Amino acid sequence: MSVVFELSTDHKAVRESVFRLAQEKVKPRAAEIDEQGEYPRDMLELFSRYGYIGANIPEEYGGAGLDLLSFCIIIEEVARVCASSSQVLAVQELGSLPIMIGGSEELKQRFLPDVASGHKVIAYALTEPGAGSDAQGIQTKAERDGDDYILNGQKMFISNGGVADLYTVFAKTSKGITAFVVDEETEGFKVGKLEKKMGIKGSPTAQLFFDNCRIPAENRIGNEGEGWLYAMKTFDKSRPTIGAQALGIAQGAFDICLQYTQERVQFGKTISTFQAVQFMLADMATQIEAARNLVYKAASMVNQLPSDGKNPDLIRASSMAKMFASDVAMKVTTDAVQLLGGYGYIQDYAVERMMRDAKITQIYEGTNQIQRLVIARTLLGGSQ
Repeated sequence: MSVVFELSTDHKAVRESVFRLAQEKVKPRAAEIDEQGEYPRDMLELFSRYGYIGANIPEEYGGAGLDLLSFCIIIEEVARVCASSSQVLAVQELGSLPIMIGGSEELKQRFLPDVASGHKVIAYALTEPGAGSDAQGIQTKAERDGDDYILNGQKMFISNGGVADLYTVFAKTSKGITAFVVDEETEGFKVGKLEKKMGIKGSPTAQLFFDNCRIPAENRIGNEGEGWLYAMKTFDKSRPTIGAQALGIAQGAFDICLQYTQERVQFGKTISTFQAVQFMLADMATQIEAARNLVYKAASMVNQLPSDGKNPDLIRASSMAKMFASDVAMKVTTDAVQLLGGYGYIQDYAVERMMRDAKITQIYEGTNQIQRLVIARTLLGGSQ
């Protein structure tokens, strides 16, 4: 399938607008957000004010109705200066996607407007202590009880845990994995410990506990047993977003590195004149551009989905984008630290933070080992 992903005038306008906002408002806060290790509510308010927090949500539910390529550009430009702040946007998208994909019209009208405005923060709760890469192995259960479900179980590594007002929760029912919207005020719901992490410290990650939580059946997303389908369709659309986040981190580190190498003098000349440094810069720039093309292609494939919402090539494209871009982010940020030498290893220069932030993009929303498995299976027709 031929996919056109050249940026339109509208896409370029989105980039210019977000670039200015990120450079002027987000970048000055980035180091402080990392040091404080707290959810940046001022960034939530900022993005809400400019309409970016609900950029992916259709206009009829209060969102901006932008396509996925536009949303990826927004994530890229914010992550370019602050990965934690880009998480504010990315997790809001992740949590809302199952509702948009499988929710009834009533469910969408009830929850999406508050999510689109930033009035309510949402999270996506799939991972469990014994079910990470093996996501189908979840043990959280929801048993029907009249007009309600009784939810019991545990989740972990949940982004926005403890700050979210709403959680999209996946649990086993008699008919298979099913998704629900759970309000944080639900009796029996408890947030466990906040994890201490290497990077994206401004994005809280927590354990969740469900102890006989009574969930109205009207909060079920779609039909019983359809939750796994919604989870996978969500990843098809969210993995390009994580690719965009990784791309932004890599671009941000390269921006700093390029300027530094043209200013740093050693042996009587700037280090950018040394061939060894030039080769590293050339490789970094090439890898970033290749990653950008994969991310934009995957996002454009989502934009160009046929009316039935099916494209067998999308799964592979999304996995390739996420895998390659995150590997590039780790490689580029590591090389940036190396080129800055001792300065790269201290917090005065942002590449140290960016290197720490980059690592998670290789892990969450499916490790890169899982992405390679997905890609191989699509190539081999699921025969392996």
